[in-house]
Amino acid sequence: MCFKCPQGNLTEERISELVLTFRDLPPIEFLSYTKLRPAAVLVPVFCFAGEWNLLLTRRTETVNDHKSQVSFPGGAAEPEDASPVITALREAHEEVGISPDDVKILGSLPAQPTITGFMVTPVVGKIPWPYEFRLSMHEVDRVFSIPLSWLSDTAHLEERSYVSPGGQAYPVMFFNSYDGETLWGISARITWILLKALQLI
Repeated sequence: MCFKCPQGNLTEERISELVLTFRDLPPIEFLSYTKLRPAAVLVPVFCFAGEWNLLLTRRTETVNDHKSQVSFPGGAAEPEDASPVITALREAHEEVGISPDDVKILGSLPAQPTITGFMVTPVVGKIPWPYEFRLSMHEVDRVFSIPLSWLSDTAHLEERSYVSPGGQAYPVMFFNSYDGETLWGISARITWILLKALQLI
């Protein structure tokens, strides 16, 4: 059984229950919720050594958006995508080679707007571990993971001011560096939302 927390045993069934029922999230005051392009990311979790871990990627310098940033596998919805789940699974397969058949969908978290013009639906899914990833050389430099126990320690989380290329300052979440990687921005917010949904913070 994975990751014992103060609230009890966090089984995959419990994760699914908490994700599916989590809706208590205020809007981001400084972002518009109109004219945003739909997108989705897969938020992959896996159990290793009795502990839940979160899978993340570092993007390349050649992608159009979020260059060299830590992110979840995902992207903009295509016209043929029937749902955010389909978008997330398609993008995860294209970017890191996760087969849709290998993902157990546990639920979706509330969609989040980004300063780059997307409305992103986080789709939480359990993946097998270990796993043989196949990285898209154009999109992904690296795949790595962070334990939920590390992420749930609020000493690793802070809010900083980020100045956009247009010169506007925004408050942005940052998790302190782990394994040489810094999780920040929309990916950090999605991680924070997941932790709140799972009652870990």
